[in-house]
Amino acid sequence: MRDRLPQTKSDRLLSARAGQWAVLHALMPYVWPKDRPDLKIRVVLAFIALVLAKLITLAAPLAYKTVVDFLSGEQSAQETAFFSGFDVAIVPIMLVVAYGMSRIFMVVFSQVRDVLFTNVSQNAVRQLAYRTFCHLHQLSLRFHLERRTGGLSRVIERGVKGIETIVRMAMLNSIPTAVELLLIGAMVGYYFGWLYVVVVFATVALYVWYTFWASERRMLIRRDMNEFDTEANSKAVDSLLNYETVKYFGNEELEAKRFDASMARYERAAIRTFTSLGVLNSGQAIIFTLGMVICMGMAARDIAAGNLTVGDFVMINAILLQLYMPLNFMGMVYREIKQGLIDIETMFALLGQPAEVVDKPDAKPLVVSHGDIKFEHVFFAYEANRPILKDLSFEVPAGKMVAIVGPTGAGKSTLSRLLFRFYDVSAGAILIDGQNIADVTQASLRQAIGMVPQDTVLFNDTIEYNIRYGRPDASFAEVRKAAELAQIDGFISALPDGYDSLVGERGLKLSGGEKQRVAIARTILKAPPILMLDEATSALDSHTEKEIQDALERVARDRTTLVIAHRLSTVVHADEILVMDHGVIAERGTHLELMQKGGLYAGLWQRQREADEERERAAAEGDEAREEARPEGSEESAEYDDDIRDEDEILASS
Repeated sequence: MRDRLPQTKSDRLLSARAGQWAVLHALMPYVWPKDRPDLKIRVVLAFIALVLAKLITLAAPLAYKTVVDFLSGEQSAQETAFFSGFDVAIVPIMLVVAYGMSRIFMVVFSQVRDVLFTNVSQNAVRQLAYRTFCHLHQLSLRFHLERRTGGLSRVIERGVKGIETIVRMAMLNSIPTAVELLLIGAMVGYYFGWLYVVVVFATVALYVWYTFWASERRMLIRRDMNEFDTEANSKAVDSLLNYETVKYFGNEELEAKRFDASMARYERAAIRTFTSLGVLNSGQAIIFTLGMVICMGMAARDIAAGNLTVGDFVMINAILLQLYMPLNFMGMVYREIKQGLIDIETMFALLGQPAEVVDKPDAKPLVVSHGDIKFEHVFFAYEANRPILKDLSFEVPAGKMVAIVGPTGAGKSTLSRLLFRFYDVSAGAILIDGQNIADVTQASLRQAIGMVPQDTVLFNDTIEYNIRYGRPDASFAEVRKAAELAQIDGFISALPDGYDSLVGERGLKLSGGEKQRVAIARTILKAPPILMLDEATSALDSHTEKEIQDALERVARDRTTLVIAHRLSTVVHADEILVMDHGVIAERGTHLELMQKGGLYAGLWQRQREADEERERAAAEGDEAREEARPEGSEESAEYDDDIRDEDEILASS
């Protein structure tokens, strides 16, 4: 592979320009949507209001000039003839009122323009945000495992704001400024001559060039500032999500230092950004002031020569001051648009990120008639140089339960990810009722499989919402029935808010066992023809585990069930047990057959039995010690028994 040459500053600028033009081009369908004629009408009406506002804007300096000429007695012959039929005392008042009305209508039409275009801009924001959100759910599990949630949320947040900024600034400010500049040029040429027009346009050209030149340099700094902001936010979110881990190890200071280091880099970039802004504003003021001084000097010379009136002097001053506002705004608009483009570059990069797993063009829905699952010569590797599954073949007959066991790292959990098509196999095929899952739609495949994962993460919502997630259109009676089967209805009913109780971020208000039972209830409610249980009872105590196992056995009856188990006692009744080791099936058979072989499975069983006996021995010794410490006397003894029961309940729930 050839070494990559380091990017120069010019390369980054050229790359940024190419990307920003592509972004602007991609935004156009959202500003002029094909399927929304109502929004197109609003765009046209907004443009009409824009032109009217600018025409009225130019009328204000003209009214101002006429008032001054009338009061100074320097009105032209045309003006004298026009006002000849009016009372001399009324004309100045009429002109002042006209000046005031022009400024009022200028604001009114500008606001009408903004109101008309608001629907267009907000629709663009909503459509792009929706598209990005949907696309993120279509991206592969690999993408999300490698991404930081905090950084991703900040990218979307800035991108949505950037879209609104670009759409509003480009359509409501850049175009009006260009229109106003052309009208001002025509007006200055008519009243003052071509030399004034040359000075005005030269000033504008130099002003715009300097603004663009300086802003381009500022954008590189802004890009760095965004990067450090994303980094700081990622570390903050990551640290808060791992709050308990931080506390376990007493690393609050370490986390604070990591966060502060990122904020320090952001601080330096922000200082550079605002310093460059000061330089930009100063340069703009110098350029425009020089242009205005030249025009005012030329006007003063022409007044002295008798070619212009005092009203003309006031008029050119008013025109230039009026031009300065949109020009100064144009500098801000350009900065905001460029900043918005940078903010949404990453968002558009996300939209351009291809999904690793996609439906084929001719993919058809999965049709589950029996639920038979087959893995045929499956190979898979997360990374090319580290194979996980090697020529794996087995079958889960319809309505049967097959368990997958083995040491950590054997590839057990990878099977569930492949069955759900979070990844595609490197070679081989996975079939359901003879249909290759690579040839069917992902939605129909996942609808046919119910999953109880090892690590259950819940939505920060009510318990009812989390259970109903298995089938959103289920009735409350069905939700409660699923909770009863999962042995959690009694716990929920005892809560002050019952099924309306909030579970907290990632379900942290519930214990591990309670979360697991909610996940089981959710899958029971889904009622899929195929069940996938990945260490489904790993977080439960032995008593609850037995109850859950009974419930799962009832649910799994007549359903094809694939169980990934660590605790071998939970799968002794499986129709077949597959023992995996280093990506291959080392042993297979029923529990009794595998025990008789005395191989890997028997060794795992023996080690787990010894560990269980050790725990039972420790628990018995603890009971004996507490019995010896029991206080004498009936009342104290009863209180002691209550304390012990409370302690046991707390330990069991946690």
